[in-house]
Amino acid sequence: MASLRRIDSHFHTVVPAYTEVALAAGIGPTRGKFPDWSPEAGIELMDANDIETAITSVPFPGFHYFPADKARELARKCNEYAADLCQRWPTRYGAFAAVPMHEPKHAISEIDYALDVLKFDGVCLFTSYGDNYLGDAKFDPVLKALNGRKAVAYIHPAYSAKVSLSYPGALLEYPNDTTRMATHLMFTGALERFSDIRFILSHAGGTLPYLAWRLFHCQMATPSIPHWSYEQVRSAMRRFWYDTAMSVGPEILKCLFSIVGTDQVVFGSDWPYLNNKAVEIEAKSLAESDLLSDTQAAAIARGNALSLFPRLRTQ
Repeated sequence: MASLRRIDSHFHTVVPAYTEVALAAGIGPTRGKFPDWSPEAGIELMDANDIETAITSVPFPGFHYFPADKARELARKCNEYAADLCQRWPTRYGAFAAVPMHEPKHAISEIDYALDVLKFDGVCLFTSYGDNYLGDAKFDPVLKALNGRKAVAYIHPAYSAKVSLSYPGALLEYPNDTTRMATHLMFTGALERFSDIRFILSHAGGTLPYLAWRLFHCQMATPSIPHWSYEQVRSAMRRFWYDTAMSVGPEILKCLFSIVGTDQVVFGSDWPYLNNKAVEIEAKSLAESDLLSDTQAAAIARGNALSLFPRLRTQ
């Protein structure tokens, strides 16, 4: 197969200025530690897996666990770090902006700076902040600002359940959290009100495609949510974009494609939280999938993402 020149929409940075403060505060990723990272190691990983450009983001736990002033400071440092990567390696790195979400005015200010001054490719938001999911009205000013820009909003799951698990919470809770957020956007009407935002859901939308029928059928006994037809539920799900991080198995892909097709699916690696070997397996599995024609595989690798990141068409 010819070079796919993948665009990776789920590629994380590990920013020293952030990790030092996070670890000192007892805040870290669900895996227990931050992985090793360097921009050179990222490019080596990309070269080994036919990834031309990676759009970087700062993963969970993000910024909401810090006081508002510290969150703004750290988000700006992370954005400046990402901007430096984009300047030093303009064809290899892009960026989703880190956004401090304590106050809408501060979030919008950082979005303006990141998109207008730093020329980032979009923003990274989390599924929830505190006890509130993105569909909550308190986030409407931020979503309205993004909607006005027709911005790309890559959504990373959060994890705050206080339960005792013998394995990292990301194993199961991340896909479930994405499902909660997406369903909340749908049934609060936020997905319709802010229909010009291009939302990218991590990990093939979590369990959202699998639950399409349940979201329709349970409405019969749930008067507090809109009563949509099955096709309305499926149509809403087709409003999202979906990345392939940790989600290239045939069971997942068959379910996803049965609901949304392949046109709004983009490649995601989840590096460095997935190690090099795991990324290699993801890329190889997609390229060789019996579920995809060569044309569809190329679209997921690169072509679909060009609709989100048109600046990359010139590369």
